[in-house]
Amino acid sequence: MGNWVNWLLVIVGIVCVIVELALGALTGFDLALVGGSLTVGGIIGLFTDSAKIGLLSGGVLSFIYLAIFRRWLRAKLTVKDQPTNADALLGKTGVVTQKIGAAEAGLVKVGSEIWRAELAQASDGARDVGATVKVEAVEGVTIKVR
Repeated sequence: MGNWVNWLLVIVGIVCVIVELALGALTGFDLALVGGSLTVGGIIGLFTDSAKIGLLSGGVLSFIYLAIFRRWLRAKLTVKDQPTNADALLGKTGVVTQKIGAAEAGLVKVGSEIWRAELAQASDGARDVGATVKVEAVEGVTIKVR
């Protein structure tokens, strides 16, 4: 074996990076980082003029990425879907602070905030002060409770 193995590593690594970029990071940068590892391994092999060192370094760098850094990178790239603002209210319970009638809005304390509240269904009976209610929907600044 000669330097053609190292050049093959460099070429395959670059192709992997290009494919990853063309796919739009579909593989979560795995293909690009493994391709980068192969490219670096091929370059090391070219500098040392040894195909064995090139193959070994490319393999070791790829293994290190897959075994150690992949999980960390995935955790950093994963977008956590966390409800905020009004969406975080859905399903929470609150306490009525001003009576809610079938045709009249009242006030409900959810957590540390006081919200204007209406009944989710007009057929539900009125809720008196101190009653516990559950948030069913949010419409603007008014919550619909049950």
